[in-house]
Amino acid sequence: MTSLKEFFNQHEDDIMKGVTHKNSLIKRNIIAYMAVHGQCTLAELTKELHISVPTITKLVQELVQEDIVVDNGKVETPGGRRPNIFGLANSAIYFVGVEIARDYMQFVLTDLQNNVIHQQCDDNFKLVDTSQCLEKICNSITNFIDNCGVDRSKILGIGACIAGRVNPDTGCSYRYFTSNDRSLRATIEERVGVRVLLENDTRARCFAECALTDTPKNDMVYLYLGRGVAIGIVMKGELYYGKSGFAGEFGHTPFFDNEIICSCGKKGCLETEVSGVAIEQKMVRMIRSGVNSILRDKVDKEGVVHIDDIIDAARNDDNLSIELIAEAGEKIGKSVAFLINIFNPETVVIAGNLAEAGDYLMLPLKSATNKYSLNLVYKDTKFRVSKLDDSAGALGVAMLIRNKIIGL
Repeated sequence: MTSLKEFFNQHEDDIMKGVTHKNSLIKRNIIAYMAVHGQCTLAELTKELHISVPTITKLVQELVQEDIVVDNGKVETPGGRRPNIFGLANSAIYFVGVEIARDYMQFVLTDLQNNVIHQQCDDNFKLVDTSQCLEKICNSITNFIDNCGVDRSKILGIGACIAGRVNPDTGCSYRYFTSNDRSLRATIEERVGVRVLLENDTRARCFAECALTDTPKNDMVYLYLGRGVAIGIVMKGELYYGKSGFAGEFGHTPFFDNEIICSCGKKGCLETEVSGVAIEQKMVRMIRSGVNSILRDKVDKEGVVHIDDIIDAARNDDNLSIELIAEAGEKIGKSVAFLINIFNPETVVIAGNLAEAGDYLMLPLKSATNKYSLNLVYKDTKFRVSKLDDSAGALGVAMLIRNKIIGL
């Protein structure tokens, strides 16, 4: 094997045939087993992978020589010969996760055990559908890799997540940078020189929630309430993608009979009433119509207000902010009732900017869900606010590219 990158990034039809091909697959299985189960002995690997002792011994020793696996010495046993125990060398392989958000870019560098080695956020970024913005994205990823403190050859993959409709199989974003003949994934790969997985941002956060928290995760709906509205769906412990990878565009469900044009071009979508953008716009309209609020000066001076400002105002007893958040919570709760009646999930996780409103949002949300859902279904569903921070998307997509490369 000439390099880690060549070993892990070979496609099935490119891998050498015969014994070399078979051994490469076994090595990947050894690495995947250790990534999930941690340290183990040769006997355990033989039993779990159904491979002969001589073959396992030979391949594990090769992985030790390649600095992917480390020999951690003898393990204590009740009696008899003490076997050696082996584990992954975290410093051998790294992965990068990037969230391309509307108003920031979040970067993480992780090792084989999903430990965050380096983290960075670019707050001076605005996502716009232009070639200049795409150029900035590629340059920012390159700069992060060049300055993260790890040899580029050890970075085997980049996971990048972005809002909107994304097909991970084709690597295409169907909302941003669609005028380019090449997929967004292919463009970033060509510019950065590292294998890329493109994913939807909400699905990446949903995966992080499953992997990093104690949330019951067999059947879960992850509702992200940011400046838009989207869901991640977990069925039987696996992310649900749908046929083309577009599952989760819940914000574009036509819940309302209004004349408000959604970002998707249609009228009456859920996002037109309950998204962060919708609440911001409603706050500005009501202040300009004469309703009092502690945000009046900000609206008069800047003409706009951010959902985070509204949440802060609610915490400072601003009645208008409290009312707008509660109204959104009730409408969201009714839509969640629709979801849980269909999916009967074990858990509903609420995340995003709006989730920071706490009980101002959750109390009307749960009350409306209880009112409009089937009683047996509601009693079966646990509700909780996400425990993860703004790095969840980048971390989730870093774990997804890691799993894809090592074969989990």
